[in-house]
Amino acid sequence: MSRAETLASVLDDASALVIVCHDNPDPDCLASALALERIARSRDVEEILIVYGGEISHQQNRAFVNMLEIDVVPFDEVDEFGGEGAIEDAGCVAFVDHSQPGGNTEAPPSLEPSIIVDHHPTKVPDAQFADVRTEYGATATIFVEYLLDLDVPMTPRLASALLFALHRERLDFIREPTAREYEAALAVYPDADLEVLEQLYGTAFSPATIDAIGRAITTRERRGSSLVASVDRTTETDALPQAADYLLNLEGVDTVLVYGVVNGTIRMSGRSIDPRVHMGETLEDAYGGLGSAGGHHDMAGGRIELGLFADEADDEDELLSFVSTRLTRRFFDTLHLDSDEDPEHQY
Repeated sequence: MSRAETLASVLDDASALVIVCHDNPDPDCLASALALERIARSRDVEEILIVYGGEISHQQNRAFVNMLEIDVVPFDEVDEFGGEGAIEDAGCVAFVDHSQPGGNTEAPPSLEPSIIVDHHPTKVPDAQFADVRTEYGATATIFVEYLLDLDVPMTPRLASALLFALHRERLDFIREPTAREYEAALAVYPDADLEVLEQLYGTAFSPATIDAIGRAITTRERRGSSLVASVDRTTETDALPQAADYLLNLEGVDTVLVYGVVNGTIRMSGRSIDPRVHMGETLEDAYGGLGSAGGHHDMAGGRIELGLFADEADDEDELLSFVSTRLTRRFFDTLHLDSDEDPEHQY
């Protein structure tokens, strides 16, 4: 059997399905969840729930959910299966665009998924069906292949979601797409609603996101072609990768780390177009011992509990200053950039 047929056989035995998104889900994750829901409906799975942790805070992601009417439920509001604890008893649990329970998800570490579909490099736990393709540029690409292989009809809503996800995951196809992303986009394009996509691309930044990007611009610290910046405190988690993408446009810069404090947790977002720098490994080496960090060659993220540094300062402002110094030094040290190597501060 093909991998799509193997997935279908697992769904054939399921009476109910819970699809778990990673925290703060992006279009690739959400579109993949929609595609799995569509496949499950075609296999007569009646009860399907899509859940997520964190927030959907990026303005395009919020518009994506609202305009495409995606029914997603935060973990703390789950009641369809009798509460969050009952997710484990739903019969079939699927992880899309991630694979580790207790990693980048509020799902408890004890949760054992039956289905895993992902494109991120990771240690894959045991599952009835696991399809992790690190050579692919998006999880949505894998689901397009499933839909075509299983002859599941494409709706305008699903095609629009998948096409937008393919564009955004690869930054409009300028960030190392594979040939498969182009092929998947061509496959779904005829059924996509282009007016909806145009509206999604035109969604406005929130004031909090603009403020966070502004702080990143003014706090940036550069050594050589690498740069670190802080957004300070923000309620907009997705402002960090947006700030990182923006600062990567600075002339002579090819590697960027942006960090900030969101709800008492230090969040980090890294970007690099330098082939010598593996951003996921860089963040893991720098911060893996303090929290969770990792990702792709060109993009990665991490989180550290702010309380880890609580004994180092008398008040929060002093604490944030201490944290900023530690994070910046660890990042540059991991890249082997000395403090006297072409430093440029707040320019």
